[in-house]
Amino acid sequence: MTGTLDHIVINTVTKMDDAAALFEALGFNLTPRGYHSLGSLNHLMMTRGAYLELVGVPPTGLQRADVLESPPGLNGLVLKSVDADGTYRDLASLGLEPSHPVGFSRPVTIDGAEAMARFRIVRLPSAMFPAGRVYFCEHLTPDYVWRPEWFDHPNGFLGFGTLTVDTPDMARDIGLYAKVCDRPAMPLENGARLAIDGCTIDLITGAKASFRAITLVFDELDVIRMRASAQPDLVWKDWPDGSTTLDIPSLHVTLHCRRAS
Repeated sequence: MTGTLDHIVINTVTKMDDAAALFEALGFNLTPRGYHSLGSLNHLMMTRGAYLELVGVPPTGLQRADVLESPPGLNGLVLKSVDADGTYRDLASLGLEPSHPVGFSRPVTIDGAEAMARFRIVRLPSAMFPAGRVYFCEHLTPDYVWRPEWFDHPNGFLGFGTLTVDTPDMARDIGLYAKVCDRPAMPLENGARLAIDGCTIDLITGAKASFRAITLVFDELDVIRMRASAQPDLVWKDWPDGSTTLDIPSLHVTLHCRRAS
């Protein structure tokens, strides 16, 4: 296991069209829609490191059960695997009850030619991680995902800050997240922090387990602020301490936005 963030997932369930249009309006450069062999569809917002994914299911035909049955909103913490079989063995040895590796693919067009992006994932039990889906992804064809034409965003999106996780069982979850991230937990006033490559994960005491918010990092905030403020159904807030919050009620998503230091 690498202790490295691969991507963060927003589950749109059946609202992919609306979600994609909204994120484009906010100034993100979305990859073309992908259609997974497992029965899901997606758009990515790439950086040179970890990326943000919109995932959903098609209106008809094969529909991926773990996406369809998961709540909408911020719903996936995906860590990087360089060997899904090895990741499975490591997680099993820690008593984390992983699923066996599952392979899937999606067609892509690269420089005008058709190709197949291929992946293998290892999932962890939802009962063990009720705040949101936690799994590992091995990219068998990374050059079909990390493409320079997808790195630049009109709003200056660069990457991730902190994933905030609410938990009603702090002692239990500190141990579980430390195991799965292969990182020690450092104490916070009201929880604990794990620093992995690509983001930090803050576990905060809360009444209900959930991925409460994700911090996105931009080269500057003027563009995302202007674009968010132009959307009547979004709520942008600038706080006295310099932090910002962007609430997207239709997707059940809260984003914290900050400028790169």
